[in-house]
Amino acid sequence: MKKAILAISVILNFVWGKDLTPTLKIDVNESVKDMVLAGSTLVMGTDGGKLKVYNLDEKKFTKTVQLPKIKDFMGDSMDTRVASVDYINGKYLMLSDSGIGGYSDLRINENNKTIDIFTEKDKLALVETKFVDDDNILVAFLSDEAALYNLSNKKFTYRVQLNGSKFSNFAFNKNKTLAAFASESGEVVVIEPKSGKIIKRLNGINLDNIFKVDIKKDIVTTAGKDRRAGWYNLTSGKKDFIQANFFIYATALSPDACMAAFAMDENNNITIVNLSSKSKLFVLKGQKSTLNSIIFKDNSTVFAASDDTFVSMWKLK
Repeated sequence: MKKAILAISVILNFVWGKDLTPTLKIDVNESVKDMVLAGSTLVMGTDGGKLKVYNLDEKKFTKTVQLPKIKDFMGDSMDTRVASVDYINGKYLMLSDSGIGGYSDLRINENNKTIDIFTEKDKLALVETKFVDDDNILVAFLSDEAALYNLSNKKFTYRVQLNGSKFSNFAFNKNKTLAAFASESGEVVVIEPKSGKIIKRLNGINLDNIFKVDIKKDIVTTAGKDRRAGWYNLTSGKKDFIQANFFIYATALSPDACMAAFAMDENNNITIVNLSSKSKLFVLKGQKSTLNSIIFKDNSTVFAASDDTFVSMWKLK
């Protein structure tokens, strides 16, 4: 009888995954719209117009940058939304709404001094920006154009149209030699960030908007409005997906690209999937709102931010 119960338990865990609750919850006091991991620190952009840095070793916030307020359509002052953040060698990158004409502000904070890279006067509708290296920033336009901006020359090295649809999200591989761009078309375009050269166009899984994308080693994952949690193998050309019962708002790959995280249900849970077997290993519970960002620190540690005010951490065990 005990053996039968154990067998049923193993089967259920294979199908549904083991439920896990957070081992750490960070109260940011504002919704986190974007988040990156830099060593032992989380760098977060909030809807309260802030860049906040949290040290995981010390378990405390070590830096806050407050951006200027903007005007709403009634002329009242309000906090801007920090939509994209990044960090490299002491420099923090912050992309936010300008409040004017749908254009964006881009700033860098270094040595506690913040400088403007773009303002509303540049009339650029940007959605996401990340450092390629100390002197170059990869920029994604709402129009699904990718561009490389050189900080020293203060010029775009290239600007290339990837697709005719609205841009959604992009992600780098580990050494930033490739970037995967997703859009409303359901297509993923993989480019070389330094040159803008299109390497691959990935199709056949998502038929609607891809909310988020990730790329590690030779694997690309997609989180789709069509409720498909997808993945492509750049080397073999193979592709596969899991059909969910709700919009999939976020995804992330483990460093070894063997596991993927997908926000797959209406309860804002995160499912950890073994990509080779398609088995559901874990279900991460505890987030209360729509997922905005998922990050693997390593193969056993996952962070996530949502439209609530907490960033959660889970240990996969």
